[in-house]
Amino acid sequence: MRRVVFTALLGFVLSLSVFADEVAFIQYQDRFHPVLGQGGMVVSQEALASRVGADILAAGGNAVDAAVATGFALAVTLPQAGNLGGGGFMLVHLAETGKTIAIDYREMAPARAHRDMFLDNDGNVDAQQARFSALSTGVPGTVAGLIHAQQHYGSLPLKRVLAPAITLAEKGFSVGYPLSYSLQRAQPRLSQQSAARAYFLTDEGSALPPGHRWVQKDLAATLKRIARHGADDFYRGRTADLIVAEMERSGGLISHDDLANYQVVEREPVVGSYRGLEVISMPPPSSGGIHLVQMLNILEGWDLAAEGHNSAGYLHRLIEAMRRAYADRSKYLGDPDFVQVPVAELIDKAYAERLRDGIDLERATPSSEVAPALKPIAESPQTTHYSVWDEAGNVVTNTYTLNFSYGNGIAVSGAGFLLNNEMDDFSSKPGAPNAFGLLGDEANAIEPGKRPLSSMTPTLVLRDGVPVLVTGGPGGSRIITSVLQVILNHVDFGMNVAEATAAPRIHHQWFPDAVDVEPGISPDTINLLRAKGHDTRISGWAIGRTQSITRQQGLFQGMTDYRWPGGSAEPAR
Repeated sequence: MRRVVFTALLGFVLSLSVFADEVAFIQYQDRFHPVLGQGGMVVSQEALASRVGADILAAGGNAVDAAVATGFALAVTLPQAGNLGGGGFMLVHLAETGKTIAIDYREMAPARAHRDMFLDNDGNVDAQQARFSALSTGVPGTVAGLIHAQQHYGSLPLKRVLAPAITLAEKGFSVGYPLSYSLQRAQPRLSQQSAARAYFLTDEGSALPPGHRWVQKDLAATLKRIARHGADDFYRGRTADLIVAEMERSGGLISHDDLANYQVVEREPVVGSYRGLEVISMPPPSSGGIHLVQMLNILEGWDLAAEGHNSAGYLHRLIEAMRRAYADRSKYLGDPDFVQVPVAELIDKAYAERLRDGIDLERATPSSEVAPALKPIAESPQTTHYSVWDEAGNVVTNTYTLNFSYGNGIAVSGAGFLLNNEMDDFSSKPGAPNAFGLLGDEANAIEPGKRPLSSMTPTLVLRDGVPVLVTGGPGGSRIITSVLQVILNHVDFGMNVAEATAAPRIHHQWFPDAVDVEPGISPDTINLLRAKGHDTRISGWAIGRTQSITRQQGLFQGMTDYRWPGGSAEPAR
């Protein structure tokens, strides 16, 4: 098994040919070792931000303080996904009470949004308007969500928590190759708007080169205002004025009232069980928690370890469970403040048994033969995730996003940050796929004040009420299946957090009816899957990029996903 993991990881490194001249060759061993620590751990997709969080832990902050510091630092150092202008989901586990809180700071549709706003004269979805115009921007929730968490569950002053991000923006940092490459790919879109061009490109209009000292004075000023005035600045103060002015220039819908009316919501998390462990994840408007638990329920009825990791029998079972969960996602999931979401029914083990009984173990079920199975009742890959665990046992798992890499490419002039294009995560038209190929129905239709469906899946796994694994990641529609496979790798196959992260993954989402397969899956296994009727294809991009931590006998083990360079697991020192 470890040789397979090694082959998969090496394959990914070699497949990143664009990095061939920049990524140092790593002397990989047959067993992958996580980063170890005792005083707490922060794992994120960007090393400077991870270090910021770990330093906050070392300075006496708790996991929430470190998570909020990391989130604001990522807004400076990882602009393709870290953000002030987006939104997300956070789970906070409090060791003292054993309680886990789900914090929903997803974007909201502006008051002037309407269900047909992205349809052209022929009734078809105008993808350009839905994904790259100012109309695609939902009311941002990141600033409200992070500050809500810090004020309610943190222990340090807000100014102390924001200080590292302010320093990174004001004093600058050296651009690494992953960020430079990301900016290069986004250069055509970022160059379309003057503010984005000025903030994220050189004076000549090209990507910032590796080694460039990047200073972001307007972003630093915005962060200073937030440090002084809290979320009020962003939603009612100077930054709010700058956002509304940008909307008026660019043709967006967000008004002062939309910003002032934004609300963070604390929700009851989705809770399930798997092989005696408790699984806690995000509820709607995330689809992640429900369908993670649903798939685990289906898979729990089989001895997966006996099938063998990434064998044809094992992967066939995963594919069929994924197929059925994503079919249900298309119909039943939406904002619970607007629609009735049958959470209990979808995560019921009896329902999972019924779905499992309908799976032919020798034959793939065509997706055309799979429909949402409940009785009728009266949601980029450029997201980012980080996990934080402190010495006292408090845990934060947080996923936030602009949707696409660099959102819609529109920056707020004078404020230094980009806007999201999350309105594309609504179902602009029932049955029409979004940018990730996901289908939706009336439950996720556009309505004023509504939050779009998401696949973000920040997740905790507990044994006897004590956390043993925290994970999550970016990846658009692939988030749920990547989190699923990290859990299965750790629980069913006994992998440490590094092996569980590095093992090659698959993905199926009902439609399109095809199985994406990462490099490292045996060609013989792929042939066996095809013989069962599965349409397999080698994935052209990574299936998730998870950021995970485990804790055993007081020792933290952290792992950032190798599928994209630049991240790190940082212990408190």
